[in-house]
Amino acid sequence: MAGEPRDAAVVLDRGVAGAARVPVVQVAAASVHGLIVAASLLYIIFGAILLLNTLQESGALSVIRRGFTNISPDRRIQVIIIAWLFGSFIEGSAGFGTPAAVAVPLMVGLGVPAMCAVVAGMVIQSTPVSFGALGTPILVGVKNGLAGDAQVEAYAREAGYVAANGDIAWYEFLSMIAFKVALLHAVAGLLIPLFVVVLMTRFFGPNRSAAEGLRVWKFALLASLSMTVPYVLVARFLGPEFPSLIGGLVGLGIMITCARVGWFIPKDEPWDFDSQDKWDSDWNGTILLDDGGTRTSSMSLLLAWSPYVLVAGLLIATRVPALGIKRLLTSPAATIEWVGVFGTDITSKVEPLYLPGTIFIVVSLLTSVLHRMKARDLNVAWTRSAKTMLSASVALVFTVPIVQVFINSAGGVAGYEKMPIVLAEGVASLTGSAWPFFSPFIGGFGAFVAGSNTVSNMMFSLFQFGGLPPSN
Repeated sequence: MAGEPRDAAVVLDRGVAGAARVPVVQVAAASVHGLIVAASLLYIIFGAILLLNTLQESGALSVIRRGFTNISPDRRIQVIIIAWLFGSFIEGSAGFGTPAAVAVPLMVGLGVPAMCAVVAGMVIQSTPVSFGALGTPILVGVKNGLAGDAQVEAYAREAGYVAANGDIAWYEFLSMIAFKVALLHAVAGLLIPLFVVVLMTRFFGPNRSAAEGLRVWKFALLASLSMTVPYVLVARFLGPEFPSLIGGLVGLGIMITCARVGWFIPKDEPWDFDSQDKWDSDWNGTILLDDGGTRTSSMSLLLAWSPYVLVAGLLIATRVPALGIKRLLTSPAATIEWVGVFGTDITSKVEPLYLPGTIFIVVSLLTSVLHRMKARDLNVAWTRSAKTMLSASVALVFTVPIVQVFINSAGGVAGYEKMPIVLAEGVASLTGSAWPFFSPFIGGFGAFVAGSNTVSNMMFSLFQFGGLPPSN
């Protein structure tokens, strides 16, 4: 049988082409489809980075940074608000590493050691990352990982996710997955803010004391719940695009208010790091921050935040079916579709106006007008964003096509199932009832190798589905 462990061993030993002997035309079609998916991802990356660079060049990021300095003198509180809540918001709105590009320098600018800022910025990503860049890991990663598989479609139909025209209602199906993902992340993320603070005080504090971090447990737990509760509710009622964005934004509003009035904050002296001359040499970085100069002299905090308000507004307008805009953006006239690539059963479909990249670009253009940017600064933002996108393309144009060949490897001369299914059934048969324990490590390994949650989801969603017990 295709699912026997010995078949999985053959696949691991010989690879896709050697083990399954997939026809060249199938490999070519999957590769082209992968390039189209990679182009969609690069479009989203370009838009996200463009918005970030536009805010940098307009001086808005500097205004936002200075707005955080007046919240609380306690570094523990600052790190929770910036790394956990602001980082989650930036992940939800832009993703693709932008929290590290925004939140980490922000913490360094407030006096946090560079090494500590990087640790804090990376740890918190475990919760919001699955809904980064307006749900791209779910809507692009998981969908491209599962779409086209007969078993997945049969499962979706049996569960009732069928559109009026008889096709799979993918958005509703992915929304169901997103809700379950949000529940798991909310539980796992309950102690993340407190964990970050304890790491900070234990390894970077003057007294190397974990107890000093634990003293803010009330504030840390409230910060966790203020983000994860709306995060789960949004995943349940609005879909995969909004959980991290709205969860982080709601959490910011709640916890900034609490910090300003002193609620749930220890009454002892505000905690701080030692003077910089006492830091270990490897704590320091080389981050240089642009304070915006005269560009920010007359910009209000509300105006600086306005682009993110626009992003949220456009998201709601284009994602809520009742408003009718979604139907226009996803209509056949606005869709690029290649049915049966090279005569295979692979179909490649792109809805460019519906992709988050379009929203980012539109908001970037509106921001240049709202912030009265000079053409020179706008040109810098576009040029820098294009260079960043090209850097990302080196990995994506090779990784994503390989993933698509991996996913679309059924029908070879050897008669094997798709590679994810063969491998999943082989691993599941070896691990038995312990599969749920090993399962999360598969996704973690994929993110480590690919450097992207979206690509990991694309590669291993079908693998995870194939490893489920028959009753599921």
